[in-house]
Amino acid sequence: MPTEHVPAKESPAAEGRSAVRTLLRLWPYVRPVRARLFTAAFVAIVASCLSLVIPLVLKWLVDGPVTDGDATGVWLGALYLLLLGITEAVLFGIRRWLVARPLAGVEASMRADLYGHVQRLPIAFHDRWASGQLLSRGTTDLMLVRMFLAFPLTFLLVNAVTILVGYAVLFAQQWTLGLVLLAPVGPMVLLCWLFERRYAVVTRRAQDQVGDLTTVVEESVLGIRIVKGFGRHRSQAEAFRNLAEQLRGTELAKARLLAWIWAVMTLLPELAVGAALVLGAVQVAEGQLSAGTLVAFLSTALALRWPVESIGFLLAMSQEAATATERYFEVMDAPQETETDLPRTPATTPPDGLRFEKVSFRYPDAPPDTPPLLTDVDLHIRPGETLALVGTTGSGKTTLTALVPRLHEPTAGRILLDGEDITLMPRERLRSLVSMAFEEPTLFSASIGENVLMGADEEAATPELTRALAVAQAKAFVEKLPEGADTQVGEQGLSLSGGQRQRLALARAVVGRPCFLVLDDPLSALDVHTEAKVEAALREVLRDTTALVVAHRPSTVLLADRVALLSGGRVAAVGTHHELLRENAEYAWLMSGENPEDPR
Repeated sequence: MPTEHVPAKESPAAEGRSAVRTLLRLWPYVRPVRARLFTAAFVAIVASCLSLVIPLVLKWLVDGPVTDGDATGVWLGALYLLLLGITEAVLFGIRRWLVARPLAGVEASMRADLYGHVQRLPIAFHDRWASGQLLSRGTTDLMLVRMFLAFPLTFLLVNAVTILVGYAVLFAQQWTLGLVLLAPVGPMVLLCWLFERRYAVVTRRAQDQVGDLTTVVEESVLGIRIVKGFGRHRSQAEAFRNLAEQLRGTELAKARLLAWIWAVMTLLPELAVGAALVLGAVQVAEGQLSAGTLVAFLSTALALRWPVESIGFLLAMSQEAATATERYFEVMDAPQETETDLPRTPATTPPDGLRFEKVSFRYPDAPPDTPPLLTDVDLHIRPGETLALVGTTGSGKTTLTALVPRLHEPTAGRILLDGEDITLMPRERLRSLVSMAFEEPTLFSASIGENVLMGADEEAATPELTRALAVAQAKAFVEKLPEGADTQVGEQGLSLSGGQRQRLALARAVVGRPCFLVLDDPLSALDVHTEAKVEAALREVLRDTTALVVAHRPSTVLLADRVALLSGGRVAAVGTHHELLRENAEYAWLMSGENPEDPR
């Protein structure tokens, strides 16, 4: 399947985007829990600033009780330090408790919105995007967003405040030594800026590669019968290894960048602390500075070491979250299926059936110089009539049927149901009137009954399920299953045969007694005996509905009142089966396999 995602390479979009602007898009999700997050940030700031009080207690302890030989004062100072440490630990515990539940809710809300949005995106979107890319956005990317909101978002603020307060304390204690510790700030800011630019590109590449890898794994699992049947496990494993190696290389590039920034953010402050220690010791020796002040100064500098060193780590997590947010909103920004703003006007004419008027269609991503797949299709299926749609492979039959429930939108022309333009109908109402059975039957990991009743209203009861299974000649094999209609069919329904899946898909199409029925070669996987039984039951169903049936075999064509031949994206002929056999060579060839140019 062709995919649409940023390629796994250095992307101009990743280089040019603002991480802050991207992360601000999370605000609508964060706003409901902002009170707890602000409270957690305030608690964390108080806890972090308490660590800066410890050096002041040490100064008092060294210059007072220790110098004076006051043992009681020493024990009192130790008690103060213990209480400060316990209070700091409790406050950080409260911060984590404050953010855990609301951020899990934010992640769940974003995931629910993503799933709901994906369900409302047009089929053309899903034709372009690989499912693995969507899965990675709904799992890995949202986990990164939650981790950012829980830790870096708070501690970028907390550490910034702690550093400012800490430097104020340092300058208050000894401004000359404070200037020494301030010297690395300029180079560190520049290095953080360079790191952020490079890390953004590598992070985007890694997260796109995770999506590609997820796609390969998913396709290999879902297509395991093909992989095993054709002995392609080695080639699939090789494809997996290649993508895994690419991801490994990208992750190592991320690790190198992190190691580089971490080393720099550790080395420069340590050099500054070492220089301040030497200078401070000289001042103490010359009597310009008390020993307690030097101890407090160095303790404050060491307390600031984690807030400074963690900047690179926090920036890295923020960049990963910004990339994850960008990828999330790439999907959320995709336009949904639009509904018209015009008020619906009920049809005033008698039921008119299904009508195609000058309908043309071209796929949105088709090259502009290619002809439309469908051109000026005119068809009228009268109320209660069944029309069979026949044509060679690639003639546009399936695409034409997909236009009826608006899985695709016509490029030109219009489609009318009982005189009402379907583009002026809400999709929910349209799809309650039109039911489909696709050529490739898809079942979900649910019970047989749940799969079939997807085609009916929620209040549909067991009698409707039984009737639909009987029409599709599925009742007998369903009753033989361990739990009957409550039997779980498993992923994709692969525990059932192709014919069984197709019969259940047909049952799903007829269970809701639709006004309009669209069947895309619904009997292709059935044996001749089952096919005859299904056809006999279908005749009763088709008598009460207006139906469009894609057909490839004469037996299916005979279900229809009339037949339309689709050739080259146009309706070449319309008539009964016997009329077209006599009058149209192409139709006779399709039905019999004879060469229309054969003089015999």
